[in-house]
Amino acid sequence: MTATAPDAGLAEQFERTIARDQRVEPRDWMPEKFRATVIRQIAQHAHSEIIGMQPEGNWITRAPSLRRKAILLAKVQDEAGHGLYLYSACETLGADRTDLTERLITGRQKYSSIFNYPALTFADVGVIGWLVDGAAVCNQVPLCRSSYGPYARAMIRICKEESFHQRQGYELLMTMMSGTAGQRAMVQDAVDRWWWPVLMMFGPPDRESANTAQSMAWKIKRHTNDELRQRFVDMTVPQAEALGVTLPDPDLRWNPQRGAHDFGEVDWDEMKQVVAGNGPCNAERIAQRKAAHDGGAWVREAAAAHAAKKAGRERTVA
Repeated sequence: MTATAPDAGLAEQFERTIARDQRVEPRDWMPEKFRATVIRQIAQHAHSEIIGMQPEGNWITRAPSLRRKAILLAKVQDEAGHGLYLYSACETLGADRTDLTERLITGRQKYSSIFNYPALTFADVGVIGWLVDGAAVCNQVPLCRSSYGPYARAMIRICKEESFHQRQGYELLMTMMSGTAGQRAMVQDAVDRWWWPVLMMFGPPDRESANTAQSMAWKIKRHTNDELRQRFVDMTVPQAEALGVTLPDPDLRWNPQRGAHDFGEVDWDEMKQVVAGNGPCNAERIAQRKAAHDGGAWVREAAAAHAAKKAGRERTVA
């Protein structure tokens, strides 16, 4: 969209802000496409945090000890908080949280493909912490320097907590790998099932990513999908060796010329199917979120009624 004459100076100021690596704040003028792009990215991130409570939340009552139950409760609570921060960041751009929730439960907005896979054993809880949260940290730490201020500031706390979640998951797996042969086999099975879906978390390859170039030009994102995927692989290989598990990729090997690991091709057709709503748990995840939303309607109605009553009393006193 071409800026109108009154907006031309504002557009130039916006471009200077981006070029100087400064942050755009809610009251600043911004192109509508920038606003829409940031809302889309933050909303997808917020939805992912909320849906991401489910795979591990389903294990809270089945965790093998009180300590493990407490860890899971704390982690799920953190994820709810992350969703809250991010929905609040969306609201600074004029988005409506009720509308965002409606878009999620009706399938009009997406969330991370990784949360459409089942957590079949308790080892999956550790692998989700190690690999899924590890990938999240790899992807999200650069977002602490995102050009949109509220998003960048929210990411600082989120990344600290995600880093703690990653260490929790790794500690659980180290404990299981020090246990019985059955426990070690359970961990390896979970790694085999989660490895490729985790690599899909970073999004489609750069050659097929419709939004990456513009998001990077505006410095909403700082790295491409493929750059982040490579960084994650390089970070994870030595961790897997220390853990004593094998990553399920026969093409995975160190390339001294590149100074990085070569790895196999992700099944992008599978990713497209999951994103399109045809993954193993897509319907289940949305159904649970919708049921929770519908079940909480009375709480929202009561809160709105209380707020209205309180406002009425204040007007009377005034």
